[in-house]
Amino acid sequence: MRRAGNRKGVCNMKILTLKEWVAIESDSSSSALFGKVMQMVNVTAEKIRSLGGDVELADIGSQQMPDGEIVQLPPVILAELPKDSNKPTLCIYGHVDVQPAKKEDGWLTEPYVLTEINGNLYGRGATDNKGPVLAWLHAVEAYQALKQDLPVNIKFIIEGLEEIGSYGLDALTKQRNDTFFADVDYIVISDNIWISNKPGLTYGTRGDCYFYVKVSGGKQALHSGAHGGSLFEPMADLIALLDSLVDAKGQILVPGIYDDVAPLTEEERKLYENIQFDLEEYKNNIGVTRLIYDKKEDVLMHYWRYPSLSIHGIQGAYADPGSKTVIPNKVIGKFSMRQVPNMDPVVVEKQVTEYLHEIFAKRNSSNTLKILMPIAAKPWVANVNDPQYVAARRAIKTVFGVEPDMIREGSTIPIAWNFQDVTKKSVMMLPICGADDGEHSEKEKISRSNYIEGTKLFAAFFYELAQLR
Repeated sequence: MRRAGNRKGVCNMKILTLKEWVAIESDSSSSALFGKVMQMVNVTAEKIRSLGGDVELADIGSQQMPDGEIVQLPPVILAELPKDSNKPTLCIYGHVDVQPAKKEDGWLTEPYVLTEINGNLYGRGATDNKGPVLAWLHAVEAYQALKQDLPVNIKFIIEGLEEIGSYGLDALTKQRNDTFFADVDYIVISDNIWISNKPGLTYGTRGDCYFYVKVSGGKQALHSGAHGGSLFEPMADLIALLDSLVDAKGQILVPGIYDDVAPLTEEERKLYENIQFDLEEYKNNIGVTRLIYDKKEDVLMHYWRYPSLSIHGIQGAYADPGSKTVIPNKVIGKFSMRQVPNMDPVVVEKQVTEYLHEIFAKRNSSNTLKILMPIAAKPWVANVNDPQYVAARRAIKTVFGVEPDMIREGSTIPIAWNFQDVTKKSVMMLPICGADDGEHSEKEKISRSNYIEGTKLFAAFFYELAQLR
């Protein structure tokens, strides 16, 4: 790429483009902000058109939001660059919506003003996911600037609602499976991060079952002095239920939960041995003095390939500063369980529901219990020997000079499983963002180096993918 002109000037132009994208407040958390999301989708579509792409803004209909409002959803970009039937076809997924961000949340910089500090580019969306989406587009631009044909055919599927659950995307994938996806050979996602400062290649994610546990008592909240000790308190019931879910060692206490967990194979075990992961650095980064496990391999396995249960909050309880002696008449506990292959959310829901009802029955309470599971996202795992993983490893070695860590993702990225299940195509996650990039946090950033080197990686990946044929 040495003939592309002044390297520093080209790099600064790419960062300027990212600055323009970050400035668009495409927060998808509220339907009132969908206008900004639509603006971001249109800007992205125009960028692809400038590269010679054919772009369709696919209608995904309307959706009833949690507050009951029915709103028209921003469209999904389905795009394709000029193709050659003799080349393999790569479909690149990304999203251009972001999490909410306000300066008063704790940002040291304006969240929608890309700001460079010590080689890091701070701003909402810089790493999740506008930076990686732009890096793919810059990789295409690099080939065009060199007047070289792209080694592979390229399609894009880019949405604006990933941060709130990708409304309509699963249905669109099914609708277009025999058309848009028909000639696709590989699908790649760059919407996650490395586990350290060493490049990683992701082959699995955990799923997620999110639960509401609602305990209801009388018709109104009561004074604890006047009524405490004479009735079954919903909060006491709820605390007992939540406490019954997981022990101090992080083991889930729901019977049968571990029955379907995929056994650890020797091949998978070996993948953990050489992963670069410093436990002391990890503890410092998250601000704790001790972890449940002392060995790197144990920590990573319980982060990636074993289920976990986390309690998130209680709705209806008094949470403001100060003292208030109230007995809530209705409280809702919220917790989630991250599942792994081969767990099934339908089975998990049944196991959790039956177990909590058994615990509740033993309390002989007069209150009522209701359990809901509004979110059920399945885990995803890929074959690390799949051809595009071979190509990605070669590309990483070319650009970064190291063999990548083969990693999983502890969180949930539902679209990976959806793509694999519906299209039956090879799906891979190829991150370019560092472990400290703070996606969703008040310190979200991407390093200038990762942004530029990531663009080179994507360009090298195009080449290596073509060599497989």
